[in-house]
Formats: sequence, structure tokens, C-alpha cells
Amino acid sequence: MKYQNLDLFDPRTAVMDPEYSPTHTGEPDFAFAFDDVNFSDRILRIEILGDSIAGGSNSSGGCSSLADWARNRKRRREDFRKENALDITACLEDQIICCNQIDSEDADNENQDEAVVAMIEEPNSGDEGANSDDSTWNCDSPRVMRVKTLNISSPILAAKSPFFYKLFSNGMRESEQRQVTLRINASEEAALMELLKFMYRNMLTTNTAPGLLDVLMAADKFEVASCMKYCSRLLCNLPMTPESALLYLELPSSVLMADAVRPLTDAAKQFLAARYKDITKFQEEVMKLPLAGIEAILSSDDLQVASEDAVYDFVLKWTRAHYPLIEERREILSSRLGRCIRFPFMSCRKLRKVLACNDFEHEFASKLVLEALFFKAEAPHRQRTQAAEESASTSRRFVERAYKYRPVKVVEFELPRQQCIVYLDLKRDECANLFPSGRVYSQAFHLGGQGFFLSAHCNMDQQSSFHCFGLFLGMQEKGSVSFTVDYEFAARTTLAEEYVSKYKGNYTFTGGKAVGYRNLFAIPWTSFMAEDSLYFIKGVLHLRAELTIRH
Repeated sequence: MKYQNLDLFDPRTAVMDPEYSPTHTGEPDFAFAFDDVNFSDRILRIEILGDSIAGGSNSSGGCSSLADWARNRKRRREDFRKENALDITACLEDQIICCNQIDSEDADNENQDEAVVAMIEEPNSGDEGANSDDSTWNCDSPRVMRVKTLNISSPILAAKSPFFYKLFSNGMRESEQRQVTLRINASEEAALMELLKFMYRNMLTTNTAPGLLDVLMAADKFEVASCMKYCSRLLCNLPMTPESALLYLELPSSVLMADAVRPLTDAAKQFLAARYKDITKFQEEVMKLPLAGIEAILSSDDLQVASEDAVYDFVLKWTRAHYPLIEERREILSSRLGRCIRFPFMSCRKLRKVLACNDFEHEFASKLVLEALFFKAEAPHRQRTQAAEESASTSRRFVERAYKYRPVKVVEFELPRQQCIVYLDLKRDECANLFPSGRVYSQAFHLGGQGFFLSAHCNMDQQSSFHCFGLFLGMQEKGSVSFTVDYEFAARTTLAEEYVSKYKGNYTFTGGKAVGYRNLFAIPWTSFMAEDSLYFIKGVLHLRAELTIRH
């Protein structure tokens, strides 16, 4: 013999064939022991039940696409609701686990631990045995199509799976009770065999998305976290599509809650958020997405929208289309989508409408609006602190998105004259992105019942000799209404960190017009953006516009 006189249990002399070396996962490879009686201490008997619908015997093997996989899974869930299969049946001297019950998580949420309890019964007396078939089976029970037996190593399975650990350590009082029986649907057979092989060799042979999803579901059912992580990683490496991303986000809650699957769900959310970043461009397509997809898109900081007011309007439009009943709509807004709206960045005019909106529960709406108003009243440094604290949590309600229209702070006065003071802050990188001919607009604000906005430009100076920073005031509404406004533009400087007036003027607005100054700081663009610029304080340009209606 090649290894004659070697003690295989002596770490100094133990030799293993190269093909049995550990895999890249770093875990031992026990492929040599799979279904080998020499390395096994128990027998696993798998009873394969006939699925109730013709053709149901195929798992992922009958699915050419993820759409097929989703349809098959939906069909099986509907089947389960119609059937009243036994949770667990007990056979003489056997442990029998009926596993088709575990796949019912979507159908009314049974506790998985309760669904897979192992039962050990003492041997029945002769009188009990005469009636045992009647107590275990009825005419509506699925028929056992075939039986598979495997030699298994309980230490290997128990080390990988809490399910099998509990099964093997729960009441095995007699050494002759070596047979464990599992009952599964025919649609689960291929996935279970892949899972059992993985527990020995830390690898899968399937590499298609439907096949990996079947194994993922089986791994969740039998609590094999390492296999869930492995499937999740392989699925992440496959090309992502809107259909696959939505499918991953709509897996059963027990799967979604697993840490091992989080990289997959995070990748799906990032894919949807990136694809539908501009929801106005894909509005018709986005309106058809399910709730999980909408949540992923609206949770993104990079959502390209005019303002948070537009997010609020879209959420109302989507919920009214998908949840026509007011009670369901209020529940979804309170528990799910309402938390995706960043109320602190909505305009005060829109916040008033939130309080009057019947789609929200009044108490919920009042709390959100009050929280938003308190945030708006905070000093900028306090706002930044709150936003930083929110960034470390799952909630993002105080984190500002990259709005097309920049948020403003407005202070309004009615007496002695109608007047408002508008504050607009722009980050250095936002200003840098304006070069050479860009512009950025503020959200609308109102004075005398009319809508106005500020716009910052990178443009040529009056003589077209160099680029410079310009600031303009525009009126939204077009129409016959006209009135004269005195305005003043100011900016903070690093010298005293106070606002310094830069330009004054007056203009009679007739709607749809804009007025301002092409070179607000009277310096070239390069000087304005320089590292030693007087106008960026900690990377932020602070602008102020004061408007007064002239009577």
C-alpha cells in the first residue's frame, strides 16, 4: 500500500489525496465522504411527493428564465394554499420531516422553526399499529412518487446546518434509530441534492439563475447559511436585469432577512436605483413596478428629481394607482413609502398640503410635517450634524438628494411691506460642474402670490472676454400680472463670514422673465473657483436674495 504504516490520525503523518484538498472557501472538502457508507453514520431517506400540477416535478430544470421560475413559484404557493398537507408525520422507528410545508412562508407566515420540528415516537403496540395508516394518511395526501436513500454523516450536516443539528440531537435515544426521512415536493428534489452535495464539498454544479434560486430557497429552508452566501455571490456575478432585481427583492421575508443574502438584495436595489435614477424619463415603466422596486428607487440619494415635492407627488400617484382602497393606501404610506419621502426638503407650501391630504393618517402626517419644520428652523451646522447621523442609519430623511432644483430657505414679511429673504447654498463641486455654460435653479418661492426662482450660471462676462459666475432672479408664471420688485443679491465672504451686498436693482416683472447680473463677483471664473477664493466657506457658497414689492 502507498500509505502503509502511516497513522491517519496522527497530524504529523496524515496524508490526503490532492483531489480532496480544501476548496477556495477555506473550509474542509469532504466530497470523498458523500454517500459513502464508510464515512457515514446514518441513512437519509428522501420521499419525493408528486406535485399537484402536471409538470411540477421539474424544479429549475424546467425553467428557461427567471420569469418561468417566478411563475412556477407563484403556482406552487397557490397550490399550497389549496392543499392541507400534514406538517409532520411519524413512522415507526423513523424520524419523518415533511418539508413541503416549509416552503409556505409566503402563504400566511408559519414559523419555520415550528414547521420543521422532529418527532420521535416510541414503537407502537400491535393495536396502535393496526390503525396507524389512518392517522397518518388520508385520501387527499400527495402520493410518494419515489424514494431516494443516501448515506450521510451527521457531524458534517450538523456542522453546516442548525436544522440538521437539532434533528440529530433531538431525542436520538437508541443507537439503532439511524434512519431519517424527509418528505419533499418533486420540484425541490434537484435543489435538495445540490444542497446536500454542497454541505460536503462547498461547491455547486448549477450556475443558472433559476437553479441558484432553487438552491438558495432550499438552503434557507434547511438553514445552511454558507450555501445561501455562496448562491448570493454567484447571483451577484450574473448580469442583472429589472426582472431579476425585482425577483431578488420579492423573495420570502425569511430569505431577505438573512445576512448572507444582503449583498444580493443591496446589488438589486443599487441596480434599480441607477436604472431609474431619472423617474420622469421612465415614468410609465416605473408606475408599473411593484412596491419593493419603488422603495429601492426612492431610497436613493442620487434620485434625479426637480425637488422633494415631485417625489411626494409621485408617491401619491403610484399608491392611488396600486392601492385604490383608502385603508390600504394609508397603511402602505404609513408603514413603507411615507418613510421614503424626505419631508424636511419639501417646500412649506407642499407641507401644508400634506396636512390636508386624506391619503395620510392625520397623526402620521402631523408628526412628519412638524419634524420637517423643526429641521428647517435649525442652524445649518445642526442640519449637517443631523444629516451625518442619519447617514449612518437606514433612514435617510435628513439627507439631501441631488435635486435638479436646489432647496432654499425663505423668510417672509407682510409688514411694513411685502418682502422675503431667500437663502441659497451651493457646494463647490456643484459650482464646478457649471463650467463652461451650465446653470442650476432653485426651488420656487413665493412673494405677493407669485412664484419666483433663483438661477446661478457660468457665463461669459458683458464683453465676452472670460467666464464668470452670474446670479439671476426669475418669475415663474406667465400672464398679465405685473408688479415691480426691488431686489438685492449678497454673498458671504471668508473675511468676516457675513453677507456682503454684491448687486442691487429693480425690475417690473410680467411673468416668464429673469433679471440679474452676469458677473456677480466682478472676477473671472478661475479666481472665483480658486482654492483661496473669498466666497467658499468650508466648501459652500452662501447666497442671499432680498425681494421687496414696490407699491
